[in-house]
This record gives sequence, C-alpha cells and structure tokens, in this order.
Amino acid sequence: MSNFEDADTEETLTCLRMTVYHPGQLQSGIFQSIRFYNREKLPSSEVVKFGRNSNICRYTFQDKQVSRVQFALQLFKQFDSSVLSFEIKNMSKKTGLIVDNKELGYLNKMDLPYKCMVRFGEYQFLIEKEDGESLEFFETQFMLSPRSLSQENWPLQKPIPENGDYSPCCVQNTFPTEMDENEL
Repeated sequence: MSNFEDADTEETLTCLRMTVYHPGQLQSGIFQSIRFYNREKLPSSEVVKFGRNSNICRYTFQDKQVSRVQFALQLFKQFDSSVLSFEIKNMSKKTGLIVDNKELGYLNKMDLPYKCMVRFGEYQFLIEKEDGESLEFFETQFMLSPRSLSQENWPLQKPIPENGDYSPCCVQNTFPTEMDENEL
C-alpha cells in the first residue's frame, strides 16, 4: 500500500477574509504587525483577539486610540449544523463596535454574518466567511484596501421604514435611538 492511500483525508478549512482600511494606514504603520495576503491556519478552539496589546492579541494595531483588546472572534457550531460560525464580541469599554449598522457595547456579542462591515473609530473591516469542512482548524486572511470600504466597496444598508419614505444619507456616524412605536 502506498503513502497516498494511508494519508489523512484532506479537509477544506473555513476562512475569514478580512479587508481592512484606516485613513492613516500608509503613514503610521498601524497594520505593520499583520501579514497581508497570506492565509494563517489557527486551531478552532482559539479566541482570536484584536487590539494593541501584543501579549494578549493575535492581531495588533500600532495605535494608541485602539483599546488593549478591542474585539474578539470565537468559532462555534450551531446546533444541528455542520458548518462553523463565528461570534464577535466588543472587548472595549470606551469604543462601540459597529457590525453592519448594529452597535455593540462593552461585552456585547453577536453572530457574525457571512459578509459584514465591522467598524470602530476610523477602522473599517469587510469580513467575509468562506465555509470549510474541518472542525479542528480555520484560516484567516487579511487584505489591505487602498480606499475607504464604506464609501467604495460596501453599500451600507439603512433600513427602509414601513411607510416607504427613504432618504439616502451617510450613516457613518448614526447610532441607534429609541423611539416609541406611536412616533412613526
């Protein structure tokens, strides 16, 4: 019998592709510790942390505006599902994390959609998940965008009210507000 017949079956890995942008990315070296365009294989049990503390975070940003631990991604498997999913948690006490148009406060978490925009401060991440078969490992891959993702590549979706009135406007600095259903 040959080695080929005895070899483990190859499984595809779930991959999180993250396209990142910051207006000062070229001058300040904010992303200097991130290896772009290469896939990095990680164990599925790892909680992947992003922030400026290199002792705690796998991916660090050289920026004093970023929290020591800004946010975390954790892999899990939905009940009755064979695919891996991710949840994202805001770990910053000072900065809200915006996933698509939902703001997560400190320690708030949510399931990460297959494709979404994650923002905090002037940072923008377009995160896309590619499903794989392996439950043991997953991969990350970073790309650097030369221009703002919220203006060029990603149409931010603003909910259209039930009455049908829609006025397109910049949603960059909009935050959720509470209102009574009778105010509509």
